[in-house]
Amino acid sequence: MAAEEDVKQRQIIENRARNISHNVRCTECGSQSIEDSQADVAILLRKLIRDEIKAGKSDKEIYKKLEDEYGETVLYAPKFDLQTAGIWLSPVIVGGIAAGIWAYQKHRQRTNVHIMALNLVRGVPLTPREKGTMLDILTPPPPPRKWWWPGK
Repeated sequence: MAAEEDVKQRQIIENRARNISHNVRCTECGSQSIEDSQADVAILLRKLIRDEIKAGKSDKEIYKKLEDEYGETVLYAPKFDLQTAGIWLSPVIVGGIAAGIWAYQKHRQRTNVHIMALNLVRGVPLTPREKGTMLDILTPPPPPRKWWWPGK
């Protein structure tokens, strides 16, 4: 009976250790978890985790100790703070700015202030032919295409 409980206890420790090891990055390899790595530091970290579990530490305490000793990059799931929020949101912000610039340029191409002013002065909208003539006269030529700006 005691042997069965001992086996169960060892399985629980092993499962917890494997779970934690899968979430910790190998500091030597960088691209592997310490569970998958065979580097010396990974072997030492796996032993450290098992020793901490046997000492009665919680998963949070173990993660905190690893983070304190090796830095936040040792964890695959770093804390969410202002810096990481900026990193994750920067592509969305840059995309929004680019979409805004694109929409503004499209709007400028389709609207001509001179024609709108002439409509107000005359009190009557221009005919399509007059509008076309005015656009031909008043619309400046398009700027030269730049190598870095996507064209049509």
